[in-house]
Amino acid sequence: GGGRGMRIVRDLASLPGELTAASAEAVSAFGDGEVFAEPYVERGRHVEVQVMADGQGTVWALGTRDCSLQRRHQKVVEEAPAPGLDDGLRRRLHDAAVAAAQAVGYRGAGTVEFLVSAEGRPWFLEMNTRLQVEHPVTEAVFGLDLVALQLRVAEGGPLPTTTPPEPRGHAVEARLYAEDPARDWQPQTGALLSLDVPEAPGLRLDTGYTGGDTIGVHYDPMIAKIIAHAPTRTEAVRLLARALERARIHGPVTNRDLLVRSLRHPDFVAARLDTGFYDRHLTTLTATAPGEDAARRLAATAAALAAAAGPSPAGTGTGRVGPARFGAWRNLPARPQTRSYRSEPDGTEYEIAYRTGRDGIPVPGTGERVVAVHPGAVTLETDGLTRHFTVTVHGDRVHVDTSSGSYAFTALPRFTDPAERTEPGSLLAPMPGTVVRLADGLAPGAAVEAGQPLIWLEAMKMEHRILAPASGTLTALHAAPGLQVEVGALLAVVQDASANAPADDPASDPVNASAHQEETTR
Repeated sequence: GGGRGMRIVRDLASLPGELTAASAEAVSAFGDGEVFAEPYVERGRHVEVQVMADGQGTVWALGTRDCSLQRRHQKVVEEAPAPGLDDGLRRRLHDAAVAAAQAVGYRGAGTVEFLVSAEGRPWFLEMNTRLQVEHPVTEAVFGLDLVALQLRVAEGGPLPTTTPPEPRGHAVEARLYAEDPARDWQPQTGALLSLDVPEAPGLRLDTGYTGGDTIGVHYDPMIAKIIAHAPTRTEAVRLLARALERARIHGPVTNRDLLVRSLRHPDFVAARLDTGFYDRHLTTLTATAPGEDAARRLAATAAALAAAAGPSPAGTGTGRVGPARFGAWRNLPARPQTRSYRSEPDGTEYEIAYRTGRDGIPVPGTGERVVAVHPGAVTLETDGLTRHFTVTVHGDRVHVDTSSGSYAFTALPRFTDPAERTEPGSLLAPMPGTVVRLADGLAPGAAVEAGQPLIWLEAMKMEHRILAPASGTLTALHAAPGLQVEVGALLAVVQDASANAPADDPASDPVNASAHQEETTR
């Protein structure tokens, strides 16, 4: 289900272990340990055909969808019609889908899925006897309500006509997940503080969440589907990317930035699609873009100025932007002050210096000119450009939204409680879940290698590997199969082998030790 348990086996020696692991996962998830083996189509495209069949013998083939952008064999971006298929291949897929439905006397909505090889050869994958998550793109292109049609057919009614309506334009859908793509797609949990996608002609938002809801661990981490429909593929892709970029999404880390970058990637724009897209491009798509650090620092500056302007109630951030006044007029400028922020989820820390001017308005110490400041909004002029920032505070978490992206920060206290410090090499549970297994022979005193999987944690319909942060010795083990853990729970501790490095090792230098230790822990 949803690609769970799929494993690629490239050499015979690894087959027994993968079979055992796949079967164990299947029993745990579905109560059935049966495993199927089939050829792996390298760099194939995932193309599917939506069918709708009634009890009177009519079967519609409602075009194609491309769902090639996937992670962990689960779809991320889908579009209709599938771009770049020649008429012959498209007709062949339609005919095969209709024949499959007719062969079993199918009635209702269904999806016949194929993998299309780089040479253009289609392979039958499966038929899903239900509506798919991505059905809105087909609805947009054909102007249909597939849910209403499914109910009509279930009641014994016929489809409106013997042939489907003509398609119009192009539609693209992006799945917004609470997950961190840069950390092996790690699911995120917690309070969804705000979900606000701008409205525009051709845009559609499907979600079961609203601001204030909690993203838990018992379901898939998908928050919403955002769909764009336009006369051409280029217009639809641009509309969707812009809507995601301007959306206000406050709370756990999401894949929003990855979606925007994916939609603007040259391979996607040119419709060079296959299921290995993220295998090849994920590092680039999640890397810090040129100028990104400067943009993030500017957002942190806006957060600091808004905080200096006065308290901002949680969930606010709107209001008239105008020069704020702070107390009485001063004869002399105030002494410089600083506020520190940690960028989430990358962990970069920014120390922002500012002072309060004669008119009571906080002024950054980095050369930006303050146009207006307010507890919920800041306008700065930098490099000849005027930039607007909306600042929303939720406890110690600060969200800064701009027209070209959003940033999340944690406001750092001036002093840290020693009791809150974590022992270097600690492996903490990244989310609530259940420990399903440990690495063979794992016990205190065991030698481990950096990146070695030590603990498998099951949460949000997926298994997650907890890796050794460095080569060294396992000094503590608190995890055991079946143990339920909360986020942040200490699972194990690995003592870094470099901690006992000779004096000429950079890690043993007292000046560099803390930085080395911090990087190792991260």
